[in-house]
Amino acid sequence: MLDVLSFVYDNYWHSDACPELPALQRKLSAVGFDGGDIEAALLWLEDLKSATRHLSPTQNSQTRQQAPPLLIGAPPTPTASMRLLSPAEQTHVGQQAWGFLLFLISAGALPAHRLELVLDRLMATPGNPIDVDHLKLVVLMVFWSLGEEPSALILDELCDTHTAQHGRSGH
Repeated sequence: MLDVLSFVYDNYWHSDACPELPALQRKLSAVGFDGGDIEAALLWLEDLKSATRHLSPTQNSQTRQQAPPLLIGAPPTPTASMRLLSPAEQTHVGQQAWGFLLFLISAGALPAHRLELVLDRLMATPGNPIDVDHLKLVVLMVFWSLGEEPSALILDELCDTHTAQHGRSGH
C-alpha cells in the first residue's frame, strides 16, 4: 500500500492533478501494482480526502498562524494545548517516528489540525511501529491533500529518504 501512495505522490504533485479514484485504480493496475495494495491505498486516500474536506484554505492559513501544540514535558500556557497519544497510538507510532513528529511540531510544520490528520492516517497505515520513512510519506500526503507545501527546509527533511528510495529529483 505504501508503495502505491508513494507512486501517487511522485506522479501527481498536486492533489488536484490526481485523477478520480476509478481512473486512478486503472492507472495503478496498468503500472502493475497488486490489486489488494491498490484497494487499500485508494481507501486510505478516500479517507484522507474526507478528513481534509472540511478544512478550507482560509482555515488552514488561520490555523498556521496559531502557536504550535505544546510538547510533552513543557509547562502549559493559556494558549497552548497538549496532545497525548493513546496506548494504541504509542505502540503504532513508536519512539523513532514520535521523535520525528516532535521535530515537525517544534518547527511549526504540524499545527494541531495537521498533526491530527497525520496521526489519523498513521493509524490507518500498516506497520507496528511505523518507521520514520513511512511517517515522512504520510506527512507529505497530508500536505499534498491540503494543497500545501511545507517550507523548503521541512520539505528537504521529509524528502530526504523519500528521494533516495524513489529517485525524485526534487519538488
